[in-house]
Amino acid sequence: MTAGPIEFYFDFSSPYGYLAAHRIEEVGAEFGRDVLWRPILLGAVFKASGQSPLVSQPLRGPYHKHDLLRTARRQKLPFRFPDDFPMATIAAARAFYVLDASAPKDAKRLALALFDTAFSQGINISATATVLDVAEKCGLDRVAIEAGIADNTVKQRLKAETDGAIDRNIFGSPFFVVDGEMFWGNDRIPDLKDWLRTGGW
Repeated sequence: MTAGPIEFYFDFSSPYGYLAAHRIEEVGAEFGRDVLWRPILLGAVFKASGQSPLVSQPLRGPYHKHDLLRTARRQKLPFRFPDDFPMATIAAARAFYVLDASAPKDAKRLALALFDTAFSQGINISATATVLDVAEKCGLDRVAIEAGIADNTVKQRLKAETDGAIDRNIFGSPFFVVDGEMFWGNDRIPDLKDWLRTGGW
């Protein structure tokens, strides 16, 4: 029996999602699990849950800004907040789903490049033109992706993924689901690995 995938839910505006995106494929490879990348829109999730972005919250915000820098150093990743953060990520998520159905490896490659542009270089990726610039630098078809971002099928796919995440009680980014078990946060990846290693507890 083939082991099920690790589902990786995230928003491109999530700095912890950026950190997790640089780890989760290694976890999948270690345990022989495919990783399904599933971008969603945290704005809709926050509306359903009554939350707000971590770095914008009183008291918690300054801690998380410190923790993000500290965790990035531990993972040996550069880290910079983009201008005008938090940022809209509709175009980025749609661009991912343009590619996902036919070229999932390219979709993941674009996702990492978008995360790196945002949180390594500190560039706001809200604008469609910026997303397309990143795609073009990845050697992807700018014209096709631009058309796809505006396509109603892609728009509905992103909405369905976000609504489906809310229906599953997914309330943040990154969020992992494997064999029906849920783990929230980049800092839960060690627990995720132990769960896969032992079969759960």
